Amino acid sequence: MDKFKEIRPVVLGVLKKDNKILVNRGFDKVTGEEFYRPIGGGIEFLETSEDALKREFQEELNIAIEVKEFLGIEENIFTYNGRCAHELILFYNVSMNVEDYKEEYIVEGNVNARWIDINKFKNKELKLYPEQTSKYLN
Repeated sequence: MDKFKEIRPVVLGVLKKDNKILVNRGFDKVTGEEFYRPIGGGIEFLETSEDALKREFQEELNIAIEVKEFLGIEENIFTYNGRCAHELILFYNVSMNVEDYKEEYIVEGNVNARWIDINKFKNKELKLYPEQTSKYLN
């Protein structure tokens, strides 16, 4: 699937702890914009959204999660690195074991995720994408 030519099914996990959310940092090379996004990714053919979310957390951060309640589905049409993209995103609340908690998750030498105070997104100090994520931060 070419994610820049088709509607892509995506699942994202809203993982919160102490008024913080676990997010990946993103950077758009064309606009120079830094942004953050909840952990998740594409849903593969014949894979449930819950299984995809568990796989993404395992692949990206090497942690196991428990998928909790379904929060909603959102349509996201956006431009990234100068290319248009279209996603249908399923959002879930997720939890993790306390012993897996770290301030930052470094995989293969790169910081793959960190905890950021939710208020930094609410007061627009930092950008959180997709923008619809903000409705699930309460």
